This record gives sequence, C-alpha cells and structure tokens, in this order.
Amino acid sequence: MQKLAPILLFVFARPAHTKQTLEFLAANDLASDSDLIVYADASRNEKEIAAVNEVRRLVNAAPGFRSVTVVERMENYGLARNIIEGVEEVCKKYGRVIVLEDDLITSPKFLTFMNQALDRYQDEKRVWHISGWNYPINTEGLDDAFFLRVMNCWGWATWADRWQHFEKDTNKLIVEFDRDMIRKFDLENSGAFWSQVISNQKGLVNTWAIYWYATIFKNNGLCLNPASSYVDNIGLDGSGTHGSQERNIYATKLSKNNHPSFPSDIKENVTGIDRIIQFYQRIKPTIVSRIKARISFMLRKAGLK
Repeated sequence: MQKLAPILLFVFARPAHTKQTLEFLAANDLASDSDLIVYADASRNEKEIAAVNEVRRLVNAAPGFRSVTVVERMENYGLARNIIEGVEEVCKKYGRVIVLEDDLITSPKFLTFMNQALDRYQDEKRVWHISGWNYPINTEGLDDAFFLRVMNCWGWATWADRWQHFEKDTNKLIVEFDRDMIRKFDLENSGAFWSQVISNQKGLVNTWAIYWYATIFKNNGLCLNPASSYVDNIGLDGSGTHGSQERNIYATKLSKNNHPSFPSDIKENVTGIDRIIQFYQRIKPTIVSRIKARISFMLRKAGLK
C-alpha cells in the first residue's frame, strides 16, 4: 500500500452514536497506523451544548489511532457546509481522504478495503468515488466489488483531483439536466435522487451528497461498490434527519473480506445497477414517505412547522 489515507470524521451532537463509531473504527486492522481528523460542529442552541461538549470530549480522547486531530467549529456550520469545506481542506493537504459521519459503524476490514481501492484506482481517472456500503441486494453473480453510476455516502473515499470538481449550484444543475439525464440519474425515475435536487431548490433541505453524485454523473464518472458492505448505518433511529422505519430497509451485515478482488474493466456493472433499480422499485412508497418525513423534520428544526 501507499501511505494510508487520513480518516475524516464529521460529528455533532450524538455522543452515543459517536462512541460506537469510534469504537468500531478503532477496531479496524489499519486504525493504529491511520491519522484521524475530526470536524466537530458547534451547537445551534443552548439545548445542544451539553451533547456537543460530550461529543468533543469523546473525540479528543479517542484511542487506537496513529494521531487524532480535532477541528472544533466555533459556530454551527450545518452538515453540508461542514463536510464540503472539511473534505476540501483535507484533500488539498493529503491528496486523498476516507470520510465517515458520526452514525456509521465499520467492519474491521473497512480501512483495508478503502485504502486498497484508493491505491488501485488512483490513476484510473474515470473512477471518482469508493463506497464502503452497498444496498441489501442479492449479490449472487457479482464480484467482490463492482462499478456503479450512483454514489453512496455512508463511508466513502475519493482523491483531491476528483473532489476539486465538486459543485453545488442547484439552478445550474436543473438547467443542465434534460429528461433523459434525469431518468438515468434517478435510476429509472425511482424518486430517490432527483427529488433531493428539487427539495434543495425549494429551500426545504440543505444537503451536499446529491451534488457530489451529480458532479460524478456529469463527468461520466464511476463509483466502486463492495458487494457486501463494510459499513452499516446506526443513525436511522429517529435521532438524525431520517426516520426509524428506514433501519430495516437499508440494514446490512458487515463484510470481513480482507482480500477483495477488484474489477479491471472500468464500466458500470449491468447486473449490479439493475438489482439496485429493482430495490428502489420495491421500496418506492417508502421513499416518498421518507422524503416527506425528512422535509417535515427539517422544517420543525427550523421552527417553520
């Protein structure tokens, strides 16, 4: 391997989740040789101060890593701004990065998979993104890892020369995407992705991940996915912006594959994308309710409902 990529962790005000994320991450095979950089957002109100302070105490005392650097925001950035600026800063300094949020637990082999993939595809300029999570789909006939157009943000990695193209311009995006592009971007009108662009346009949400996916998509980029996930999301319990009903829909088992095979043919895996499209078709009613619940949550938080 080349020098290990730094781990970039974004935290806020969920100490119980953060504690689990740190414990699972520290149990990774490569954790003791990896640098952990934490961006800790500030509270939005007095009620959040105690939880924010507890999270900061946890990350500052986190054991098991080569080094721990904590950036404590002096004002509340919000998740989107915190991630966009944090990833940009770390990419500029290190050239590559592995990104996690405070509600993700990882397999002991997560860092191994991510670093191996970063090394393997560094010079393959069509590969823009490494995902640590995969949908709970039938993996029969799929290799250990495969390429998709769609981007997953639950544990991911990229390189500075790809991230430099990141752009968050909603109106420009809407003008650039025609009907065929929207259909393909939205995985055959699944309703899971383009609706996020529209919700941002309307000011109902302020997110970042859909714009990274759109950046990759516009540049004909591909994302590497493991067939079996190295990450699971423990935040789908009502504590974040998602509803608790999502937990069973997206739950996965953590892979312990230490020596995955990587595809040499740089093209989208037809079987993989078809199964993910089928997954979204099965849960489409849930997608609609999820989006409504997320918008309602954001409005309540903003005091508008």
